[in-house]
Amino acid sequence: MKKTILLALLLPLLTPGPVIAQEDGFHKISSPHPVTTTVAKLKAVLSDKGMNIFATIDHRQGAIEAGLELRPTTLVIFGNPKVGTKLMQCDPRAGLALPLKILIWEDEAGKVWLGYREPPALAGIYGLEACAEVLARMKNAMANFARAATL
Repeated sequence: MKKTILLALLLPLLTPGPVIAQEDGFHKISSPHPVTTTVAKLKAVLSDKGMNIFATIDHRQGAIEAGLELRPTTLVIFGNPKVGTKLMQCDPRAGLALPLKILIWEDEAGKVWLGYREPPALAGIYGLEACAEVLARMKNAMANFARAATL
C-alpha cells in the first residue's frame, strides 16, 4: 500500500512534461500535438479569453504555392486593443510589435513547438519602461495561452 502511494506521488515527477526554452526574449514550449491541433487549441483559448484573432498565416501553404517545401509552420496574430493601445500611448513605435504573434512549427525531428517574443523584451526596444506593469500582465497572459495550447 505504501509503495503504491509513493509511486502515485512520484509518477508525475518522472513523466516528462513540455520542454520550455528561452533565449533573448524568445520563449518556446514543446507541444505533444500536431501543428494543426496546437493552432486550434491556441485559437480556442484566445477566443475564450476575448482576444481578437486578426489572422492565421499558414507559412507551409505559402511555400507550397511558391513551389517550395516547408515543414508545418503557422503564425497566429492576435491582440486586444484595450491593452495594446496602452503600449502605444507609452511609445507609438510599439505598434511595430503589435498585434501579438505566436508561431507554431514542426522541427526537423518532427517535434512541435510554440514560440513567441516575450512582451517585456519590447521595453528596451521601444522605450516602454513606463509600461512595465502592462508588459508583465501581457507576459503572464502569453504564458497562459501557450500552456493551454500545449496541454
